[in-house]
Amino acid sequence: MAESVPSVLESDAKGEIAEIYADIRKVLGTSVVNLIWRNLATMPGALEWTWSTVRPFYLGAAPLHAEAVRRTIVLPDWPSFSADTLLAAGIDQSDQGIIRNVLDSYQYTNALALVVLSALLAHYEPRSADAVTAAASAPKPSGTKIPELPPMDALDPEVGALVGELNTFGEDTEPQLIASMYRHLAYWPSYLALVRTMLAPLQQEGRLNALTLSTRALGHAHGTVLASQLKPSAPPDTLNGALASCRLFVEHPIARMTGLCALIRRATEA
Repeated sequence: MAESVPSVLESDAKGEIAEIYADIRKVLGTSVVNLIWRNLATMPGALEWTWSTVRPFYLGAAPLHAEAVRRTIVLPDWPSFSADTLLAAGIDQSDQGIIRNVLDSYQYTNALALVVLSALLAHYEPRSADAVTAAASAPKPSGTKIPELPPMDALDPEVGALVGELNTFGEDTEPQLIASMYRHLAYWPSYLALVRTMLAPLQQEGRLNALTLSTRALGHAHGTVLASQLKPSAPPDTLNGALASCRLFVEHPIARMTGLCALIRRATEA
């Protein structure tokens, strides 16, 4: 399963795009630039305009709204992985720590992207939303470096197939984008296998799709609150393409993985 949207890799970024990538990493306190930004970089002016428009949110109220999303997501009640299970699967304490760092990075950035990009969409495509309030406090990004994202074609066929299957869980349309989190976790195929075993019954019961729908609604509600603070500059000619990209990511992989990452992280407590 190959990437289905074009993107500018961090290693290929030059000039202003490289500078924006560096600023994204700095502002978000992460070591990677998520696919939504890399996709926007392929559209003339889209990355520059979108990032400059929503950047103040990241430095302002967005972390509190993102934390409210994390705290109010209702996760399915499901057993966690025991320490013995992880060790028996060949995942030692060191690897467990790196896995938790990967999950923490995505749990932090996904919820932020959900509320921030939902705010952008709510500004240009307003619709009704439930009343919500921001959290009183929010965590700071850890800044912990995580492994580089492996390309899909570098994965063993069976691991790539497992990533592809996991990518369908919680998705209510035909998946168009591969969630980067699963690719990051592909360094530990046995862990992905455990995740698949945990999620498969929930998927079959429809509980993961319900999780995506509820997370999507939370993102929209918090984004609508933030949208009143938005002060965009004159948009580029690629505005429609940028909004279409944001809509695709927000409604599908970002909403889906905000919920799923929280569920998987809870199951992988120290």
